[in-house]
Amino acid sequence: MKFSDVAECFSRIEETSGRVEITKLLADLFKKARPRDAEIIVNLALGQLKPPYIGTQFNVAEKSIIQVLAEFLNVTDETIKRHIKQSGDLGLVLMDYEWQADGGLTVLQVYEALDHIEKISGTGSADEKAKCIRDLLGNLSPVEAKYVIRVILGKLRLGFSDMTVVDSLSWMEAGDKSLRGIIENAYNVCVDLGLIAFELKENGIAAIERMKAHVGIPIRPAAAERLPTAKAIVEKLGVCVAQPKLDGFRLQIHLDKHSSRPKIHFFSRNLIDMSYMFPDLTHAVASLDVTDMICEGEAIVYDPNTDTFLPFQETVKRKRKHGIEEAAESFPLRVFLFDLLYLNGKEVMSETHEERRALLLKIAKTVNDNRVQVIGEKVIRTAEQLEDDFNENITAGLEGLVVKRPDAIYQPGKRNFNWIKLKRQEEGHLEDTIDCIILGYYDGAGKRASFGIGAFLVGVYNKTDDCFETIAKIGTGMSDEEWIMLRKKCDDLAVVNRPKNVVCAKELYPDVWVSPELVCMIRADEITISPVHAAGKSEKTLGYALRFPRFMGYRIDKSPQEVTTVKEIVSLYKDQF
Repeated sequence: MKFSDVAECFSRIEETSGRVEITKLLADLFKKARPRDAEIIVNLALGQLKPPYIGTQFNVAEKSIIQVLAEFLNVTDETIKRHIKQSGDLGLVLMDYEWQADGGLTVLQVYEALDHIEKISGTGSADEKAKCIRDLLGNLSPVEAKYVIRVILGKLRLGFSDMTVVDSLSWMEAGDKSLRGIIENAYNVCVDLGLIAFELKENGIAAIERMKAHVGIPIRPAAAERLPTAKAIVEKLGVCVAQPKLDGFRLQIHLDKHSSRPKIHFFSRNLIDMSYMFPDLTHAVASLDVTDMICEGEAIVYDPNTDTFLPFQETVKRKRKHGIEEAAESFPLRVFLFDLLYLNGKEVMSETHEERRALLLKIAKTVNDNRVQVIGEKVIRTAEQLEDDFNENITAGLEGLVVKRPDAIYQPGKRNFNWIKLKRQEEGHLEDTIDCIILGYYDGAGKRASFGIGAFLVGVYNKTDDCFETIAKIGTGMSDEEWIMLRKKCDDLAVVNRPKNVVCAKELYPDVWVSPELVCMIRADEITISPVHAAGKSEKTLGYALRFPRFMGYRIDKSPQEVTTVKEIVSLYKDQF
């Protein structure tokens, strides 16, 4: 397939606002593509060269791209900068110029060129990357070049996420959404949508139905529901088990010992490979007596002098790219394993919680290192027992409990009442914070006029429509320094127009729109009905809003599609009563 076909489709998507129409455009593109082309296009459509668990890092700054374009177009850097100010998009600059492209590159040729650029490293790499980008541009039309530049800068932003791609694959194969469940189930156990597209094109839907977990490719994690009280949880589950809820990094650990040197991956909850951050855990995990394994755990910093856990603010200091060895010494980690998904060549997700835990305890006995432990668990029969266990954990400085059904299987990518969170409840507040996506900000007034920001707009995720809907306008809960930092973060993600996957009433339009990529935690007193906010709003019902919302921090471990959903907001609203 020619890359020009992809560029033409992306252009039509940018001019389209309806999700169904976008889905059909993608489906038509996938239908025309060969299996390998479809695999590449899926990732490109999501603004990446490779799946998120592998990562795409071109390490090319916008300043360098400006210089490349200026030289390629035979203009000055200042000319390019003026164009950017007018359009707000470096990719659009190219649309104002024409050149004779050597042209006709295929999808695979563009992929191989980009892959080569990404891999260039070492002394003189910046100049070599610039030369390769110029050479690639010379073989592309302006519209093709626009999308290549956006991919290199990580700013494609076509206005949809992985769920729209899942739907489009169903449309490609069946002409409707009837295969969505099958494709999503495959995606839940193997988060490589490109691979799924390849298998679907090459071997049909039967291959997708047989899709299994692969050690080295993350499984979408299961998630817990919320209930407000111990009594409500016991009434819901009956006899259950309770595990401490630690406030650390949720990790999915993949171990493969088929070769002489074990391969170990630590994936974050949003399925990014963080292995380089945990050299202190790698040796301990490698000593487990298994051939291969996928398990889940929570890594948390502890004080070896008092043998107590430290707050998340200390654990998060381990999230860095430099000075890792020093950080490991200053902020030592323990990882507490709480579930087992795959063992010695076999998925165990269909086993019950009790059976998986028995296997996990047996494996843990093979490691003589207290940096890897299995999390504690208590059998709960009454609300009073659960309340007592909860209070013990709060006294120990932990977040609360995760309560589980002993006979539940592990359901990847699902949020249901097999697991239920019980967290500290503050008087007059919701029983939990809300994870929101930042959508834009408003100019400051008074003291904040000097900050250039006075409030910001946040939303929650509508999974059905693959969009973000507004739920609150926030102006409290931050120090002066935090306001300044927030504006900087937002300006890095600023876009000229409202993103097409953001639903917002015109009276709430911010002064600066932000690409929905930055996740934050919000505390509120309650959820109220709103005639203005879009969360949960329909032709027949009003929306929902947060009363007295306050900023509590960023959720760097969560992707935009992992923020609180509209469905959860509806449930939390009902829980209040």
